[in-house]
Amino acid sequence: MFRGDPAHTGVYAGTAPRQFHRIKWKFTTGDRVFSSPVASGKVLYFAGDDGNIYAVDTDNGRQIWKRATGGPAPSTPAVEGGTVYVCSYDGRLYALNAQSGALKWKFATGGERRFEAKGIHGLQPRNQTIVDQFDVFLSSPVVIQGTVYFGSGDGNLYAVDANSGELRWKFQTGDVVHSSPAYADGALYFGSWDSRFYAVDAVTGKEKWRFQAGEDPLIHNQVGFQSSAAVINGVVYVGCRDSNLYALDVTTGKEKWRFNNEGSWVITSPAVKDGKVFFATSDSSLYRVVDAATGKSLLREDTKAYVFSSPAIAGDVVVYGVLNGTLQARDVNTGALLWEYQTEASKANKGWVLTSERKFNGPLVFHSPWREAATVAVDRQFNIGAIFSSPLIINGIVYFTSTDGCLYALE
Repeated sequence: MFRGDPAHTGVYAGTAPRQFHRIKWKFTTGDRVFSSPVASGKVLYFAGDDGNIYAVDTDNGRQIWKRATGGPAPSTPAVEGGTVYVCSYDGRLYALNAQSGALKWKFATGGERRFEAKGIHGLQPRNQTIVDQFDVFLSSPVVIQGTVYFGSGDGNLYAVDANSGELRWKFQTGDVVHSSPAYADGALYFGSWDSRFYAVDAVTGKEKWRFQAGEDPLIHNQVGFQSSAAVINGVVYVGCRDSNLYALDVTTGKEKWRFNNEGSWVITSPAVKDGKVFFATSDSSLYRVVDAATGKSLLREDTKAYVFSSPAIAGDVVVYGVLNGTLQARDVNTGALLWEYQTEASKANKGWVLTSERKFNGPLVFHSPWREAATVAVDRQFNIGAIFSSPLIINGIVYFTSTDGCLYALE
């Protein structure tokens, strides 16, 4: 499932390559891909904006099956007990046979939507409700003891029977829920675009506690949980668009510490290993490592462009994607850049979206406060093979997707 395990620690067994050797294979879909790949046995599963769920052979990249949904599917699947679970923009959770792709059942929510607000990010007209173009992910399901948990644009966290698709309970928040719930010790931990972070009982759906993050009633920029949490050693680590990375007590929700990123969103879901928290930022374009106990800064490196991809750690290597179309691999201990891979779309740099340093060409990309400006800017960024997905690392192979429509296997 997303981030490798129900607690979303982002740590994988084995090692990742410390040198880039070659593209093992590349699989092409019909549209952009934001979903992260997951694996079960020798099969990779992911979803695309062409509305299809794909099953691909890990060794050679050959398609095993694909199944159409009723809308784009920027959700990372979960695979459990021979079933693939994934959300689509048609407002449904799909349960598919993992071997054949045959539909087992589908569950309808109250409908999907993206986060929206009047004058969001300072765009005009000020009194018009505008969709947030950076709300790019759908919730990724978590499957625990026969129950599937996932968030929805209708503002609910759902618990659905994994075998039948019948509703067990739902928990209402104040806005869109597109983060993936993390599970630990009988509780679910997730954030909403209402800028609150919740802990609920996994069996009953009753609230255990809630945490209030920053609010931005004027332009709705520094608000909302888009990041999914990692839970380890009694602490919940989660990023927020109020520019903070939070550490919360798993039992009470009390804040242990916060790390402020000076106005830059934390979209990535943090990885946690050996007493350190690994994450990255958007506008400031930084890869960061902080002490898990205190929040003290340990490492800071320039990524050159925004990072929405969640870091994946295997051995002494951390890997993450960048919106400029590069995949970066760094040494876990020193932060040194070991290697990077650049997509062909990024090299082509259609429309001169990137500078020679692979930074976004700000005046060209973000040229207007008009409401269509964000749509145009995001479209230009996506056209250069941006990497939103969290890498998956298995047996020294790095798998990831890109908005160029491809699933990659690198070694």
